[in-house]
Amino acid sequence: MEKTLKINGMHCKSCEVLISDVLAEIKGIEKVKVDSKEGFVKFNYKDEHVLSIAKQAIEKEGYTVIA
Repeated sequence: MEKTLKINGMHCKSCEVLISDVLAEIKGIEKVKVDSKEGFVKFNYKDEHVLSIAKQAIEKEGYTVIA
């Protein structure tokens, strides 16, 4: 399954790399694409419970998940 999350607080390439690295560490998440200019992250996942883990991981880094 594919999910796109709108993220507030990203503004540069470093933000993209940080979020990409954080999500890559979560088992069940694949093909992460982060776009700081448009303010979103897109990824594939296998199980629904991974979504809440991903959102928590992003927010732990200081960003806000909108949707």
